[in-house]
Amino acid sequence: MNRLAGVTSPYLLQHADNPVDWWPWGPEAFEEAKRRDVPVFLSVGYSACHWCHVMAHESFEDDDAAAYMNEHFVSVKVDREERPDVDAVYMEAVQAATGQGGWPMSVFMTPDGEPFYFGTYFPPEARHGMPSFRQVLEGVHSAWTGRRAEVGEVAEKITRDLAGRQLDHGAGGLPGEAELARALLGVSREYDPESGWLGSGDTRFPPSMVIEFLLRHHARTESEGALEMAEGLCGAMARSSLFDQLGGGFHRYVLRQRPGGALVPHFEKMLYDNALLCRVYAHLWRATGSEQARRIALETADFMVRELRTAEGGFASALDADSEDGAAGDGRHVEGAYYVWTPEQLREVLGEEDAAFAAEYYGVTREGTFEEGSSVLQLAPEGAGADPDRVARVRATLLAAREPRPRPGRDDKVVAAWNGLAIAALAETGAYFDRPDLVERATEAADLLVRVHMGDVARLDRTSRDGRSGGHAGVLEDYGDVAEGFLALASVTGEGAWLEFAGFLLDIVLQHFTGEGGQLYDAADDAEQLIRRPQDPTDNATPAGWTAAAGALLSYAAHTGSEAHRTAAEGALGVIKALGPRAPRFTGWGLAVAEALLDGPREVAVAGPVGGELHRTALLGTAPGAVVAAGETGGAEFPLLADRPMVDGAPTAYVCRHFVCDAPTTDAGELARSLGGR
Repeated sequence: MNRLAGVTSPYLLQHADNPVDWWPWGPEAFEEAKRRDVPVFLSVGYSACHWCHVMAHESFEDDDAAAYMNEHFVSVKVDREERPDVDAVYMEAVQAATGQGGWPMSVFMTPDGEPFYFGTYFPPEARHGMPSFRQVLEGVHSAWTGRRAEVGEVAEKITRDLAGRQLDHGAGGLPGEAELARALLGVSREYDPESGWLGSGDTRFPPSMVIEFLLRHHARTESEGALEMAEGLCGAMARSSLFDQLGGGFHRYVLRQRPGGALVPHFEKMLYDNALLCRVYAHLWRATGSEQARRIALETADFMVRELRTAEGGFASALDADSEDGAAGDGRHVEGAYYVWTPEQLREVLGEEDAAFAAEYYGVTREGTFEEGSSVLQLAPEGAGADPDRVARVRATLLAAREPRPRPGRDDKVVAAWNGLAIAALAETGAYFDRPDLVERATEAADLLVRVHMGDVARLDRTSRDGRSGGHAGVLEDYGDVAEGFLALASVTGEGAWLEFAGFLLDIVLQHFTGEGGQLYDAADDAEQLIRRPQDPTDNATPAGWTAAAGALLSYAAHTGSEAHRTAAEGALGVIKALGPRAPRFTGWGLAVAEALLDGPREVAVAGPVGGELHRTALLGTAPGAVVAAGETGGAEFPLLADRPMVDGAPTAYVCRHFVCDAPTTDAGELARSLGGR
């Protein structure tokens, strides 16, 4: 076992018995590189990364490659999900130097952390124009020993260029009607109504944050085009192989492997995708009453609880794309093996008649839509109108038959930010569909974050595993997404402690993550100093930390009337005025927060029982970003409830903007109309 044996990251633990003498990221590794006068080789990946596993098997498990690495380098392994700050800084360098990025990320740097050579996956032999990993190692070693001055100049220039980059953080004002209209137009130009997807490339990622913007824009403006795009996108994803048609939950993305072929998934399942999409489909149901949206929201919620929930009550990060091919019986791990079917396998499980039906309904062909004659299940157009009872029976039979297959590995690391997203999704889905068990699971995850990740000082740790903190400082997305989850839980449960915990976290954002002119940084001002302080206001697979924090700050201000938090939210949204119209696909969450800002957001106080008709009606309102406080005990826990009594002893709702309220109502229908509810 090498130095990774005692860490909490499942990804690092996968490399703990490599012959490579791996070091975890830390000052000791760089001190060792200085002592030996060798470069640092930084390898960054994550547990569910298919090509990370490939490179590990091909190179890091090879004794000769490892011996060369150990002799000429100090090798450092980083889990990008534990250290997104390290990943972001060096990925920026990789993309600037090569024009592309990805994982595994391979960076060679000086003992001072200054990068000078970059790449991603390197094969064991040269192919497709790529050098072999051994050629790269030998080339870097040769440059380090024979052209040290040149290497130093390159490293210094790259570091200087990165440090000197300035972000236009949009200090020129708030996004308004014009910017949001232009952003909507930008989305519509990329939307293909025929396929229901954004963009025309062969790879399609779920645009969760963009759909949230579309739903909020429709709720505020009644734009039918925005709603049609949201429905089209959600419908396309629900019918496609992106969604696990048997077990529920979404894969990472889909791609077209051959011209004219079917879209097939990259099979890893990430907590963040499923949390975001669960909430999106629940919000689509809230707006339209779509039965499909209801089904997908609940099946995704049930998948998260069944497959990702940990013994401590949190939610694991991911399921791998690969699993053992049980049919082959040779122990090989194959991408998608757990999920794919052949016509012969359908007949073995269902018999001839139901197998023929299932093949047509799920698009299973003799040629196959994936690899080696296998097909990924998706809803074929020919299956529309099928008998729902027969579909349910066939689906249950196939799911039961799939259960004994070797399962994909699970990265059971608990990431604070992604658990915050899951808490919000499960709390709201449970409230909408009368599933108190989902609200309870959300509450248990929140309890874990407070108990293990927050400790005694309200500073968040990024990760934990088996109830033990990973010891890595939380980044901005952790604070923003966990606060978002706590605020959603407060609105659903009526427990004001969650509002208080959100306030603790957002005060840290104000104190340690906020810069001049309202700009935000992804790392705290007292975090480890890297060659650049990471800062990115654009969405990736999850909402940007910048706009996640802005949304939570805005909601907290609506709950409490805090001008400091509202001012910080408005300052942060200046970047959306600058970027939103130009890049709406990468600023979806910021645009959604801007919709809430333009709508108020509305503050709803329900003086009455938690879970009662008025409370449920308030939660089902579509007004963008509306906050809800409910309870019968006055304003002790929720400032919104202060001095807002029940009228004539009946539960009463108050709808306000900036703490200026409409006339109170005891009528659920009137409340629904005032909040855009159905």
